[in-house]
Amino acid sequence: MNQLKKVATGTDLTFLAGKDSDSGTNTQSVVAFPEHICLIPTILCGGAGSRLWPVSRELHPKPFIRLADGQSLLQKAYLRGAQLPSVSHLMTVTNRELFFKAEDEFREVNTSQASASFILEPFGRNTAPAIAAAALSVAQTHGSDAIMLVLAADHLIADQIAFQQAVLEAVELAQQGKLVTFGIQPHAPETGYGYIESEGNRVLRFVEKPTLERAQEYLASGRFLWNSGMFCFAAGAMLEQMEQHCPAILAATRSCIEKSRLATGAGFSQLELDASTFSSVPDDSIDYAVMEKSHQVAVVPCNIGWSDIGSWSALGDLDAADANGNRVQGEVMLHNTRNCTIQADGRLVGAVGVNNLIIVDTPDALLVADKAQAQEVKHIFASLKAQGHEAHKLHRTVHRPWGTYTVLEEGNGFKIKRIEVKPGASLSLQMHHHRSEHWVVVNGKAKVINGEREILLNTNESTFIPAGHKHRLINPGTIPCVMIEVQSGSYVGEDDIVRLEDNYGRV
Repeated sequence: MNQLKKVATGTDLTFLAGKDSDSGTNTQSVVAFPEHICLIPTILCGGAGSRLWPVSRELHPKPFIRLADGQSLLQKAYLRGAQLPSVSHLMTVTNRELFFKAEDEFREVNTSQASASFILEPFGRNTAPAIAAAALSVAQTHGSDAIMLVLAADHLIADQIAFQQAVLEAVELAQQGKLVTFGIQPHAPETGYGYIESEGNRVLRFVEKPTLERAQEYLASGRFLWNSGMFCFAAGAMLEQMEQHCPAILAATRSCIEKSRLATGAGFSQLELDASTFSSVPDDSIDYAVMEKSHQVAVVPCNIGWSDIGSWSALGDLDAADANGNRVQGEVMLHNTRNCTIQADGRLVGAVGVNNLIIVDTPDALLVADKAQAQEVKHIFASLKAQGHEAHKLHRTVHRPWGTYTVLEEGNGFKIKRIEVKPGASLSLQMHHHRSEHWVVVNGKAKVINGEREILLNTNESTFIPAGHKHRLINPGTIPCVMIEVQSGSYVGEDDIVRLEDNYGRV
């Protein structure tokens, strides 16, 4: 049932139709924000999500994982910011390889048509450079008094109304020049989080992830909060503190932005950071670089149902358990099995006589782990990356700005793909030295450039692309074009490609 909640503070009441939680329950809430405030939610979307392998990969990290309600963690973060009062613009800092995926995610849920800006990193340099770039951009575009709300793209917050009220308190502190962090009221002696010792809004100290014994002491004292990694501050205030405490990061980031490419459009901007100068920006977290050194830091203690979904155990706990403590997704058959988290994708998974296991099955990788060692999954990811194995980076289905491709089968001298192209989209004009390709359209229609010819293929029609021929696939229709591609030749690796023209600059 819709509810109306009123908070009487300040001189202005802003009415917001929101959601009660990240579960998607519709409610109405009212939060009073100061008049004429410029509030810019800024989403940091990066990381590898190594502890959630094999669903999370380098080019499909944790923010893009879809939960049982169909929304990704990134979409939930976007809605969390967009549903705040006074918000008409959101900024996202992400890797340039993830830009088109993030844009697609936002397009699905942006019913308010809020404007968007993106800062695209060529590679990760930690949170301090990301926030420096965002603060410089916001100060230039919206003014140094604009308030930034920095949100992680891979967290869950269960109580949206409590979150809004915490943001209001943080905004009021930020308007006083404070750099505000959000401290989560702890309910367990968690060893995977950093802590903040505080008195009211005053920060006494930040502490690293503790031992279990020390975490129990923190919990019992009542003085410590979990460090959520969310922040609120005026752009100018953050830049002043960076100038004082990490001038090298700020100077290098400013120099990088001066050499970077900015593209703008109606309600949209995209700043692609220059790779050569960004590589010289020092790598550091905002906690180490600024928050632990500044005397302008404040904290908002809050109980908002926060979780950083840092392991398969935490992700599995989002689903209701059956009578035996099992949490399952997909087609799963159980016998004499207890306290297991099992996720099946595309095929049947059976479990017999096992306890306290995590079993995650994807089309190209299977994880089996003891629940007590859920945090150690990151070592499998690290080993795959060190070996150059593609399973750390890509899924069998790969997202591109024009659509997706799925490797159906691969062997010596051949590869079979399913390619789906969005309406109006096209692949690059390209050629291959070592392979030929057979294309069969199975849904929609395709406009094909094949050498010097341009042909239109309807469903159940095909063409052959010899090695060395320039070619391009275009979807001229209003529905997705689905095509089966059979590659054959002496080498069928993804790097056998010469791009002659590319609408997207790289894919």
